Amino acid sequence: MVETAATSLRPRRSLHALPTPAILFVLTGLLLIGASPAYQHDDGTFGDAMEAAMHRMHRDMQVPSSGSVDRDFAAMMIPHHRAAVEMAELQLRYGADQRLRRLAQGIIVEQKQEIAVMEEVLAALPSGPLQGRESNAGGGTDLK
Repeated sequence: MVETAATSLRPRRSLHALPTPAILFVLTGLLLIGASPAYQHDDGTFGDAMEAAMHRMHRDMQVPSSGSVDRDFAAMMIPHHRAAVEMAELQLRYGADQRLRRLAQGIIVEQKQEIAVMEEVLAALPSGPLQGRESNAGGGTDLK
C-alpha cells in the first residue's frame, strides 16, 4: 500500500492485537446474560424455570414400552409438547422480542391442540401391542 498523508496519521495496529468478531460476540453475550436479572439462575427466574421444564419433560418422556408404536409415540410426545407450552409461557413472561412472543403464542395454541388430539387417540387405542402397520418389522416409514 502506498502511504499517503492520511494513512500515515492512522495509528498502526497489529491484526493479532484485535479481538476477533467471535470473541467480541461471546464476551458481549456473557456481559448481557450477567447483567440481565431475569436470566440469572436464582429462584423463580427464567433460567431456573426452563431448566425445571426440561427436567420434567425428560423424566416424563421415559415411558416403558407398551408394545404399541402409536401408544408409545403419543405417550412420549405429550410431555414433550407440554414442555414446549411451558417454555413458550416463560418466553411470554420474560421475553421482550415481539417476533418471539408471537411465535410463543402460536406454540401454546398449536401444542395444546396437538396434546388434545394425542390424548384422544390414546384413549381410543386398544391397549394391546402391535396392531396393523406397527407389526411391520422392516423399520422404515411407509407413509402411503
